[in-house]
Amino acid sequence: MSGLRVAAVMLLWAARLQSGVADCAPCHKAEVAHFAQSRMTSALEKASESAILKEHPKLAVTVGAFSFEIARSPQEAVYTVKDDRGTFRVPLAWAFGQGTAGQTYLFQREGNWYESRVSFFSALGGLDLTMGAQNIDPHGLPDGAGRPLSKAESVECFGCHATGAGTSMIAGIQCERCHGASDTHVKSMTGMKKLGALSTEEMSDLCGQCHRTWAQIAAGGPRGIQNVRFQPYRLANSKCYDAADSRIRCTACHDPHGALETSAATYDAKCLGCHAAKGSVRICPKSTKDCVTCHMPKLDLPGAHKKFTDHMIRIVKANEKYPD
Repeated sequence: MSGLRVAAVMLLWAARLQSGVADCAPCHKAEVAHFAQSRMTSALEKASESAILKEHPKLAVTVGAFSFEIARSPQEAVYTVKDDRGTFRVPLAWAFGQGTAGQTYLFQREGNWYESRVSFFSALGGLDLTMGAQNIDPHGLPDGAGRPLSKAESVECFGCHATGAGTSMIAGIQCERCHGASDTHVKSMTGMKKLGALSTEEMSDLCGQCHRTWAQIAAGGPRGIQNVRFQPYRLANSKCYDAADSRIRCTACHDPHGALETSAATYDAKCLGCHAAKGSVRICPKSTKDCVTCHMPKLDLPGAHKKFTDHMIRIVKANEKYPD
């Protein structure tokens, strides 16, 4: 898909949004209202409407030979990059992410999508190099402003942060992104696929469409600490992972329709569902509280300015090498 084609598709998102969730809400009011609390619903938004940029209407940072600025007005968010030879200025089109770690921006140049070389990081309250940009040494402008995305990368980016990318896009993850198209269901009341009936492995593959599957990472990487944020891969590497046991699947611990629960104590009941009784399952001799703080440690991901919970459940040893 060409950059111009992707751009044209993006223009359809507002009209599509009105019909997407609205199709589901009349019969599934509680689920739709609950899902509105999830940050997935705003995983993609127009840069001019970004809540983060509204809160931080002028951001600036200097990295090496380049100075970067993002300035938001009610009409647009403008990205300006300067070096000692000139200035590059372009409106930002899309904001990816809602600030759990940060937010990255896309702009267009000559019909192609570019990833901004700097991103907003919540821990800093400001800008720093986008993940991966640390290894790029641009030579002057406009290359110093951002990295060009291939057609496959742009499709993947929008596919994971939006609903219906490539057809009539809704910004953010909405009902149809996971449950499938609602048209036939609404018109004829035919059943839709029951995601609750998926096996543990099938659920990992569903969530892995965006969070990366075990097969994707095992085959193509990344290796080392760079894969700590790909939860389905890390979970499948746990000794307690059982593709046939629903107690270890993604939705056993996480409610996909609600806000992410960050309290360690909340997950104790999930752990003790397997580890509370004597038998073939080993009981922790240390504690029955805050299990994840020991067995799913939070690890620093270089460049992310954030610690990520490692979903490879294990007995963690002091100063151990990252178990890849």
